[in-house]
Amino acid sequence: MLAAAVAVSGTLFVTRVRLLANLVRGAAPAQRDQRAGDVGRRARNEATIVLGQRKLLQRVGPGLMHAFIFWGFLVLAPTIVIALIGVIDKHSTLPWLGHQGWYTLLVDIFCVLVLAGVIAAAWIRKVQRPRRFEGSHLGEADLILALIATIVISLLLWHATRIALHLNEWPAAWAPVSNALSHLFADNQTTRVLERAFVWIHVLTILTFLAYLPHSKHLHIFVAAINVWFGRTRAGGRLEPLKFDDPDIPEEDLRFGAGKAPELTWKQVLDTFSCTECGRCQDACPAFATGKVLSPKLVIMGLRDLVLAQNSDAPLVPEAVPAEMVWDCVTCGACVQACPVSIEHVDHIVDLRRHLVMVDASFPAEAEPMLRDVERASNPWGRPQSERAAWAASLGIKVLEPGDPAPEYLYWVGCASSFDERAQRTAQATAKLLRSAGVDFAILGPRESCTGDPARRIGNEYVFQAFAEQNVETLNQAGITKIVTGCPHCFNTLANEYPDFGGDYEVVHHSELLSRLVRDGRIKPSQATTEQITYHDSCYLARHNDVLEAPRQIVSAVGEPVEMRRSRKQTFCCGAGGAHMWMEERAKPINEERVREAAATGAGTLAVACPFCTVMLDDGVQGAGAELRVVDVATLLSEAIDDGRSS
Repeated sequence: MLAAAVAVSGTLFVTRVRLLANLVRGAAPAQRDQRAGDVGRRARNEATIVLGQRKLLQRVGPGLMHAFIFWGFLVLAPTIVIALIGVIDKHSTLPWLGHQGWYTLLVDIFCVLVLAGVIAAAWIRKVQRPRRFEGSHLGEADLILALIATIVISLLLWHATRIALHLNEWPAAWAPVSNALSHLFADNQTTRVLERAFVWIHVLTILTFLAYLPHSKHLHIFVAAINVWFGRTRAGGRLEPLKFDDPDIPEEDLRFGAGKAPELTWKQVLDTFSCTECGRCQDACPAFATGKVLSPKLVIMGLRDLVLAQNSDAPLVPEAVPAEMVWDCVTCGACVQACPVSIEHVDHIVDLRRHLVMVDASFPAEAEPMLRDVERASNPWGRPQSERAAWAASLGIKVLEPGDPAPEYLYWVGCASSFDERAQRTAQATAKLLRSAGVDFAILGPRESCTGDPARRIGNEYVFQAFAEQNVETLNQAGITKIVTGCPHCFNTLANEYPDFGGDYEVVHHSELLSRLVRDGRIKPSQATTEQITYHDSCYLARHNDVLEAPRQIVSAVGEPVEMRRSRKQTFCCGAGGAHMWMEERAKPINEERVREAAATGAGTLAVACPFCTVMLDDGVQGAGAELRVVDVATLLSEAIDDGRSS
């Protein structure tokens, strides 16, 4: 009977796993250098994210609930073999380990912890009912919780009856819970029957669990560790480039994003199989929080359903993902940061956009002027390149000409700081500070073009790669090795994406360089005031590129910092990313939501370190009717120096 049960369960499990493995193997290739190497970092991720449950423990309550269940199953795994042996011969057990009192104590402890986790999970799902579970398969979760509870309860009761019948191979004192339960049973025939019943219930529940798992969302139990291993180890803000001119790739195998299931990469398919439907990504998403259609969780679930349907001709948009969801995304990466199994939601959404834009020529109408201006004028504002350095005309800043010796730093100004009046103040302040500190720097002026970031994030990879190749050629010909920029989007592109096109530079954000100059005494602000300043972390600076302390050091040097509820890597987006600077927004504005959070701190100044954030949050202040001054950290530092000189 046991052999038959194992055979049925094993067959169902292996058959399903073979299908899933074939779906992963048959998917499109992912870039090899992003999914291999860096073994040390990958091993650390396994230790901290998988074994340590680090991401889940970002929320202590639900995190501990899941950790108890996960760690419990690791500790209880050998009891599966012990129970199988016990079914065959109740007088036998696993050699050595089955006789150890310390292990029996661990089993008792973790059975209780697993039960506590199951009860907590049921309470969260049935009583608290947070929004993050909307759209999840709650019936599957209920069944799994019931199976887990049955497994640990039957294990405790089996041990209790073995103690009552004096069949325990370990000292009863080492199993306090089982020993206490043993007092419910006498040493008689009824208990002997119950002992057999409990071990059979335990084993059959485990075999049912095994057969069901690969058919459910709890497939993540097996694939999450694999997905974490193959997660990105390079900067979070980097997108994998499409290969348009690789001679080793046949024309029929070229990818233009993902339009149908076979065009998803194997990592993207693995992502979909790894989804736990926990909704943490949805909870963190600024679009979802402000009433948009987008749910990162439903994007992954929709793609998974279409992959499993094996319908290779169905378009991913709208069959798996509604088009509105695709365009709601601000590519802030909050979903990726929150995901406990390293799903890369932004890569999925950008690949869907790439296919819509480059193959179907389908994108929001309001984005068309931006794309046209980038291609025509080399900037999203549509302004002449001859005006790029107009903001610097009165400052005497060196404009690098062909043949000039390379400066120590090239100041990459960016389109926003070149053409938007509010952002220009940041560029002027930065230039003044660098000059006062004696930094050797220059700008490209008319030779600087858009990095291509907005075109890439909206899905036009062709346009992005054209600008990437053009800008890399300009920078390399100029002999540039170090770049400072005040735009986190330019920073991310120059530092993390241009190396794919032959551009390897030391790139620093202006806050990093300025804070270093303050520490070195080359910039000396006047004594800090008692003015309260709250700093807004840019998604592309903090979450995507780990620049957290430098802007805060500047704020601390000029005023009294006060943190918002969501800050650092848990920051809330300004709403500009993913080309949304040039797109209309439905439902509640993201920038106004962030401004209200800033105003709640009581600060009078909202400090930023991004020209996009400057524009979006300044607009948000007006829309929300808040009493806040939005200003870049460079401007704050420049003002502190001016105040010091005047005093």
